[in-house]
Amino acid sequence: MSRPAFASFVLPPWLAHALRAQRGPVPWMAVTRGALSAGPLLLLAVLVDRASLGVVAAVAAMLAGINDRPGSRRASVRRLGVPAVAGAGGMLVGTYAGHSTGVFVLTLILTGLGLVAGGISAVGPVASSAGTQLLVAAAIGAGMPLPEPGWLRALAFVAGAGWLLALRLLLPTPGAIVGDYRFDGERKAVAAVYDAVAGLLEAVGSSAATARRVSLTAALDHAQDALAGPRLRRYASSAAERRLRAQYAAALPLAEAATALAWGGEGVSARASEGPRRLAAAVRGNTHTGPLPAPNRSAPALRALDDALLHAAEVFDQGEGRDLPTRRRSPRALLRSVFGAGGREYGLRVALCFGASAAIAQALHHAQWYGQHEHWYWLPATAVFLVKPDLGPLVSRVLCRAAGTVLGAVVFAGFAAVLPQPGGLIALVALSGALIPVATRHFAAQTAVVTVLVLALVMVGGEPPASWSRIGETLLACAIVLVVGHLPMPGQRGGGVRARLVAAEDAAHAYLTHVLNGSDSRPLRWTLRREAYRTLAEARTAIALAAAELPALARHSEGADEIVVVLERIVDTTTACAVHLDDSGRLTARHIERLAALLDELAEGRARVGLRMPELPLAV
Repeated sequence: MSRPAFASFVLPPWLAHALRAQRGPVPWMAVTRGALSAGPLLLLAVLVDRASLGVVAAVAAMLAGINDRPGSRRASVRRLGVPAVAGAGGMLVGTYAGHSTGVFVLTLILTGLGLVAGGISAVGPVASSAGTQLLVAAAIGAGMPLPEPGWLRALAFVAGAGWLLALRLLLPTPGAIVGDYRFDGERKAVAAVYDAVAGLLEAVGSSAATARRVSLTAALDHAQDALAGPRLRRYASSAAERRLRAQYAAALPLAEAATALAWGGEGVSARASEGPRRLAAAVRGNTHTGPLPAPNRSAPALRALDDALLHAAEVFDQGEGRDLPTRRRSPRALLRSVFGAGGREYGLRVALCFGASAAIAQALHHAQWYGQHEHWYWLPATAVFLVKPDLGPLVSRVLCRAAGTVLGAVVFAGFAAVLPQPGGLIALVALSGALIPVATRHFAAQTAVVTVLVLALVMVGGEPPASWSRIGETLLACAIVLVVGHLPMPGQRGGGVRARLVAAEDAAHAYLTHVLNGSDSRPLRWTLRREAYRTLAEARTAIALAAAELPALARHSEGADEIVVVLERIVDTTTACAVHLDDSGRLTARHIERLAALLDELAEGRARVGLRMPELPLAV
């Protein structure tokens, strides 16, 4: 019996991505912080008769709330603080440019800011958030009719974001143990690394090994980020901090041995994973490990695992901190990211979207299309969020933004008709701030909540309801970004994906060269290994987003995923080589043949997909 046609129907990637949402437990502390951020700030400003400054501070708190993701306190300082400083700078520039220049010059200034912010966004997630807040605040500063000077608006912006950051640093976190207040996300993240090592050991020899190795990479990345905040100096500042850093460092040789075992493909006994599980429990409870079961020492990777467990047991008893396995990116490397293929392409698109939307918004504003509303800045500010690839593929972003705005505007229109002013609207702002941490799991939900919050702020600031014009401006911004997103640009398309692939191949090359040269520096080897896997994970993310674009855009990155798979196998094989060299001082024929085959496969993959990547001397 044949199956119905609809049973085999599969949604296209661009539509499936728009319908996909993240899942997980409700982050109650983030919800609490959201409720205590924008709403109370606005209430205080209204009580002292400075509602306009309260609106600016509430907007800053809202933007910081969007960046308030799970992680450690120390990591949140950079994740929230750097974008806030950039936003204050944008507010300052936008305010003075909007007040002292004409339409043409202002548009040129905003376009230039878009070019700079877009290029900087290629550096990383924090830089991307900073670029976004720079542009949004510049648009608000140029277009929002406020009586305060630019410097006072910038201070209000910093105060709003700083208030949420203070809540993040001061409020207790569930699960943080008494007497260890600072280590909330850090301890949990380090324990997750040991659990991930145990998970990989349990999957050795099975089809799940690759996925478990990817999970281990993600856990190591998360723990490293959690420990790398500004409160962590070159040398740890307390015994507890030194101990936690030492526990993370002790996981690196365990991860290396587990990866080598997975590469070998021969199953290991269940006893092998018991040690890492006990280490994970010891990290969570801040206790001693007790006796650890030793695995069989019949193979080099098993001997490496046993040695790593013995080292971890010693570290847990008397841990001494060491530097995290990271290398600071040089100014030259940062400039290469900004001015490279990815930075140039993204910078041009942001500049075109931001500049075009600012010009069109001002033209419509001066033509009285807005009527009595003074919010032409909505159009360029909306375009900034729509042009961000961090938030998903282009069509997915546009669909979610349009749907979320319509939903949010309709919901707000209903609330505005019944809520008392301004008290009811301030309560609505507080409620929306509380919902943001949950709504960030889907762009449409986040847009709906932010729309309600922004419209409430507009009314508290003294303007009439603007739900329907908000819908019109959002749809216009969607059209602008769709057009610019499909325009041909100088150079080869898919610059962001190519930049990630080049970075991944560079890191793999550095790691392989270090191992094959026989260097005795294991900390440097672990650093290079961490960088190789991190850049590969970033490349995978960029490729997955590019693959979910419309076919006209997705085709520019076809085949890139195959190159990432080969690079991952090269790094896995390099890890197996490192463990074997530690044990015997020389490689087997299997290692050499496998490396040579993978390097040939990498060269063929480059030629097949036409990726113009530099030929690196990855030779055995």
